Amino acid sequence: MQNPEVPQSQQGWQMPDTLLIVFGVLLLSALLAWWLPPGVYQTALDTVTGRQLILADSFRLVPEAAQLSLFADGERTGILTAFYDGMTSGSRHSSAIAVVVFILMVGGSFGLMLHTGAVEQSLRWLISKLQHRAMLLLPVLATLFSLGGAVFGMGEEAMAFAILLVPLIRMLGYDAMTAVLLTYGASQIGFATSWMNPFSVAIAQSIAQLPPLSGTSFRLGMWLVFTGVYVLWMVWRAERYRQHSTVQSSFQLDHQFSLGHGLVVLTLLLGLVWVVWGVVTQGYYLREIATQFFVMGLVSALIGLSFGLNRSGGLNAYVDAFKQGAAQLLPAALVVGIAQGIILLLGGTDPTKPTVINTLLHHASGLIDGQPEWLAAQAMLVFQSGFNFFVTSGSGQAALTMPLMAPLADLVGVSRQTAVLAFQLGDGLAHLFYPTSAALMGTLAIARVEFVDWLKNMWSLCLLLTAMSMATVALAVQIGF
Repeated sequence: MQNPEVPQSQQGWQMPDTLLIVFGVLLLSALLAWWLPPGVYQTALDTVTGRQLILADSFRLVPEAAQLSLFADGERTGILTAFYDGMTSGSRHSSAIAVVVFILMVGGSFGLMLHTGAVEQSLRWLISKLQHRAMLLLPVLATLFSLGGAVFGMGEEAMAFAILLVPLIRMLGYDAMTAVLLTYGASQIGFATSWMNPFSVAIAQSIAQLPPLSGTSFRLGMWLVFTGVYVLWMVWRAERYRQHSTVQSSFQLDHQFSLGHGLVVLTLLLGLVWVVWGVVTQGYYLREIATQFFVMGLVSALIGLSFGLNRSGGLNAYVDAFKQGAAQLLPAALVVGIAQGIILLLGGTDPTKPTVINTLLHHASGLIDGQPEWLAAQAMLVFQSGFNFFVTSGSGQAALTMPLMAPLADLVGVSRQTAVLAFQLGDGLAHLFYPTSAALMGTLAIARVEFVDWLKNMWSLCLLLTAMSMATVALAVQIGF
């Protein structure tokens, strides 16, 4: 969602769109493929995990295998065909095509749920009940937004809620920055510490060849700690700048929470339980999980039609809501396709075949080879956080970096779960501070908060979250997560 009234100070030069940045990475990869010779590793079977592990000392260059062309050469990807090859690689069960369809189906399904108005009316009802207990209202709302980021990767959606919450939060005596922290800020805490985010953790675990939802207990504890600390910091700051003189009378908030809205919310909650059950006990993966979300969306739409929720447009309006929900996530799907095309252009991720990725992996591992595991893990965290400045899409960053980070973790003695952990913390928390985040800049524009003022108020939180992230990664290495 874009805000049509962006302040003048935020007009002018803008960071390139994520697709442009990723396309630039593709061109850079073409130069690397032309400059660096491909290399290969030998692998050995790990009898414990059943996975093929790279033998660190087995790397050798294969310069005679280097080939680069503009167009496709048989099965080999060319520069101009990388986008198409990346979008169509894999099958309905794995790789880019499966992830692309998964993203679009989940986005469309949430579009159906949001069109019923159940989420908005639930929020209005909650505020109307807790407006006289603002100290309770802020933690409850922040926890809910954090949960949204953790469960379904809420990010850009926070902008829509900011439009509603900014005037209400100001009426309670808080400043506009509190509304940004309450919506977008809290959602990114959940996004970064999620145990099931389908657009971040799920994709990263898939690329790292880890079972979906594996490591849930550790990540769930991490989410609780990060969310709790964030809520305490946010309430402390909000009360510090609160203007109590403006909160002398209550206000009436119109809400129309009905039985139909309640049934949609119940559908979402039961559906999430169904997803967790399917992944944990039945081994459900992208195909099955996407279908589960689609069922949730269909049931929500049927409830909306049966109870007359959001009556404008009738059945066609729900079809449009599905298309709009999918369209909002189309850029993320395209990024995944281009990212996979980059991987193919560099030769693919098979360590036993000559690829430029193997050569890059060899040099990257050389930078931290011989370092303690904890230091290698911290280096991964720093790398992911820095890389997020250029690629703000969680799914895009996972597709670009995890093919490199997962085998690199094997080489330096760090578990792949810890590599995914470094990815999600470095990716998610950076969204709170980088001007390349479209959702952050959009939410600030809606709240009319200057980015410079945002940074001035966020420096203590930045230091706190950085310290917590490093401590979490260190703990993961210590316990062998």
